[in-house]
Formats: sequence, C-alpha cells, structure tokens
Amino acid sequence: MNVHGAVAEMGSRSSLLRCIDVALADITIAKRFIHVGQQIQNEDLADDWQGHLNAFFEVAQEFIRNFGPVIAQSVPHIYLSAVPFSQEDSMLRWGCGGELKKVLEYKRELGWDKTSRLTVIYKHTASVSSIALSPDGTHIVSGSGGKTFCIWNATTGEAVGTPLDGHTDWVRSAAFSPDGTKIVSGSGDETICIWDARTGKAVSTPLEGHTDSISSVAFSPDGTYIVSGSNDETIRIWDAATGEAVGTPLEGHDDQVNSVAFSPDGRQIASGSNDETICIWDAATGESVGTPLEGHTDWVKSVAFSPDGTYIVSGSDDKTIRIWDAATGESVGTPLEGHTSWVRSVAFSPDGTKIVSGSDDKTIRIWDAATGKAVGTSLEGHTSWVNSVAFSPDRRQIVSGSDNQTIHIWNPAPGEIVESTSVGCIFFLIPSHK
Repeated sequence: MNVHGAVAEMGSRSSLLRCIDVALADITIAKRFIHVGQQIQNEDLADDWQGHLNAFFEVAQEFIRNFGPVIAQSVPHIYLSAVPFSQEDSMLRWGCGGELKKVLEYKRELGWDKTSRLTVIYKHTASVSSIALSPDGTHIVSGSGGKTFCIWNATTGEAVGTPLDGHTDWVRSAAFSPDGTKIVSGSGDETICIWDARTGKAVSTPLEGHTDSISSVAFSPDGTYIVSGSNDETIRIWDAATGEAVGTPLEGHDDQVNSVAFSPDGRQIASGSNDETICIWDAATGESVGTPLEGHTDWVKSVAFSPDGTYIVSGSDDKTIRIWDAATGESVGTPLEGHTSWVRSVAFSPDGTKIVSGSDDKTIRIWDAATGKAVGTSLEGHTSWVNSVAFSPDRRQIVSGSDNQTIHIWNPAPGEIVESTSVGCIFFLIPSHK
C-alpha cells in the first residue's frame, strides 16, 4: 500500500473496516498496516489530504490496538463487538447505517457505559507490580509477581519475545534507559539486573549489594547511573555501564525505602519511605539535602519530580497525595484527598500540569497540579489495587498496572487531559530536554 493507494481507499468510509478486517486475519499484515500508516502520517501532502489521512490511520491504529486480540480470534467480531463498543462519533461507524442497530440495542441492555475510557487490557500471569514505557512510546515493560517481566508492543498489545527470566523472586520495579536500549529491573531477590531491550538478554551479572528486597529502580536522565531503593532502608547508586556501586549507600531513612526518583537534571534523588518521610539527596555526593520532608501520617509509597524539577509529588498509605517545593522542602497547598485507601503510585504529566494517582481503592484519579483539585471522575475498571500509574509521553493516555494481573490503557475524557499538539514504574520515561 502506498500513499495514493491509501488515498483511494479513503473513498469509502466502510473501506476502513474492510482494511482492518483483512489485516487482523493475519497479524503480519496488521503490523504492516500500522507501519504503513505511520509512514503516511509523515508524508508531505496537501493539507486537506494530510488531515484526512492522519485521522484515518489514527482511528485504525487505535482500533487495532483496542480490539485486535478479539477480532484476530474471530474476524466477525469486528462488526458484532468492536464497532459497537467504539466511540459513537468514530468514522468507523460511518457507512454502517442501521446494520449496528440490533447490536447496539444489546449493548444498551448490558448496561455498558458509553463513556467508558478503558481502551485496552494486557493480561499478565501474576500481579503487575511495575510498568514503564520506552522513550519512543512503542513498547511497554511490565514487572510482576511471577519472577519475570514482559515487553509488549504498545500498539498491538502483543508480547515481544518471551518473558525476561533471571530473577529468583518477584520483579518489583522495571524501567527503560533514556535511549531505550536497556531495561533495569529490581527484585525481591535483592539484586538488580540490566537487560538489552531488543534481545531480552542480560548484559551483565546481577548488581549485588542490597541486603533486602529491591523496591524501586530508575535510570538517571543521561543514562549514566542507576538508583535503587530497598527494604534494607538504603539507597544505592550504580554505574550503568560497569554495574559497579558508586560511593557508599545513602542512609538516613528509618524504615524501608519504597520509591526513588532522579530529578530531571540528574543532580538530586528523591526517596519515599515507610518512615513516613521523603528525603532529597545530592546525587554526586550522596549527602542528604536539607531535612526530611514531613507531613504524611503513614508510609510513603511513591515519589516523583515534576518535569521542570520544581516540585515533588508523593503518595501515601494515609490516602493522600502531597506536593512539595523541591528547593525548600515546604509542602505546597493542602493534601490532595479523594482516594478511600492507600495511594500506591503517583506521577506528573509530561507538561507538569496534571498528576495521576493509583490506589488500593482500585481507582485512578487525575489532579490539577496547580490547584490540587480532582479533574473529572475517577477511572474505574481494575478489580484489585492499582500498583503503578503514569502518563504517556504525549499526555493523551494513562497506563496502570494492577494486582488483578492486568495493564490498562485509558483515554481520559476531553477536559481531563489537555490534548497535545505534538504526536509523539511505573513511570513513563520522557526524553530529557532540560
């Protein structure tokens, strides 16, 4: 299929369904369809055609990502299930006329929420403890309670290769390197492993030094270092190239460390602990910066820097989220309240205007970072606690990993996420431009 062929196919709205119908009968064709769509979107065409083609392939790619697995098992489901459950104003429905009438009636009888924003689910074989997206947004890595972690194609939902196997206990945290070529994982077996993201092979021997379970790992923005937090109450910094420990362990917390994060400029590290505090560290010297940030009344499960490094957000078992001034350590505003159980994961949107949180109450919430107010309603769909949440690099989607063994990708309603004009742990790795 070339550009002119794609333009010709645009002549009939229902041709989009026919293209997908054929593509999903063979996953190889589906992959090619998506690839061609991406190429066409980069073509230099007349403005009117470019707009039509971009819309055409954006809808097609999202449709394949959302409904590909069920259609691949039974192609007629493209008309029986997938189209009826697609957005009501989608171009997929144009030209279908009354053919969907009966199916849509059944859909209403089943009580399906037409405003549902859940778009895809990847099934895991154990609880999903951590997820991360590659810098280009094409792949997702997920750590689980099954001692392995998997890489997924973010567009098709297919597993890429076999599960990465090497740890002897559950994988609590995983993250991509800034260039997307490596993956780091931290496990309950007290080790950290570095993997080739393309081949899935370990690139070094396990990094050893912690004396208890590894709770959190992250690369520095330039990919030079890895930071790890552990139940042994310490934080360690590692040379990502050699696997050697850099300096001595960072000590100061009085209980296990649940979360660690580098600042966007790589100069500082934030850590959250069961001692109910957040600490800030000088990444070069390992010395603590200022006094611990106090305010939470229960374990701090997650910390993250804002994209500009100005703020730190924290989520706690006290059911609240707090925002802190990274320079002064002062709490900014009042706690963000709304969850009815422990807050396990928090993250900023790439532009820093929103915060997403995941909780043991099985929901995901979005917050306005400036006002601390909840944005829209909570995202519901998981049947167990939410362990990890993050925004996609283009801000259009949110990904969540849960103890119910699934990864959900959400499309929040307009107004909840400001649409980005650019097209492009859990945490999403945003290429640094600081």
